Amino acid sequence: MDKIKKAKSISIWIFIIPFLAVNTCLLLTTQFHSLISSEYRIFSAFPYFDGGVSISRTARYYPAYLIFKPSMILTSYLLIRYWMANKEIVRNFSYNSKYINKFYFFGIASAIALIIHSIFLGVKFDNDLYKFFRRFIMLSFIIFEVVAQAYLVTALYSIKHKIKKLINEKFLKIKFFLVSVLVVVAIISIPLVTLPGNKFLKHALEWDYFLGVISFYLLTFFMWKNKK
Repeated sequence: MDKIKKAKSISIWIFIIPFLAVNTCLLLTTQFHSLISSEYRIFSAFPYFDGGVSISRTARYYPAYLIFKPSMILTSYLLIRYWMANKEIVRNFSYNSKYINKFYFFGIASAIALIIHSIFLGVKFDNDLYKFFRRFIMLSFIIFEVVAQAYLVTALYSIKHKIKKLINEKFLKIKFFLVSVLVVVAIISIPLVTLPGNKFLKHALEWDYFLGVISFYLLTFFMWKNKK
């Protein structure tokens, strides 16, 4: 199926582009200090472990935002195409699947939220309502994305017997495990992220959760078999 090939090819780029963009911004901010204004330099070693800086902190200043914003907008476009392709894939095997509209809606909503977040990142406006708006958009992206992933995995499991010759079931199981972990971590983390303090733990969680979310698409690439 052409849609399977499309989903497979798009998925690897949804992993590669944000991974390279975010980590390039990290390197610029922490290592290439000659390119960064002195007040924006960070000396954190590895935020995946030490939580020394947030993702947005590394990406919202010049020249990092020149990399981050276009990359996230491109990723959003690819996400829209990815969810459209998966809608057609599942519909082809189970036209009346009750999960199609659910993962499609949340998937497209997550892409739109990411676009809005990317546009407003770095825009300075000293207003509590604006700050709440930015946090709300970022939280919406995470929730929509994980919910979409959960519904898609559920949909694929519901047609597993029809697509077993097209997929590597081991990676479908890993996707199920990954999404389950993301959901559990999100629920457990609600008190942590809503309460003040624990800054470094929050930052480390942000980086690791980001890696978990985009790894879903890397697993998609390996899940679908190459068919002539």
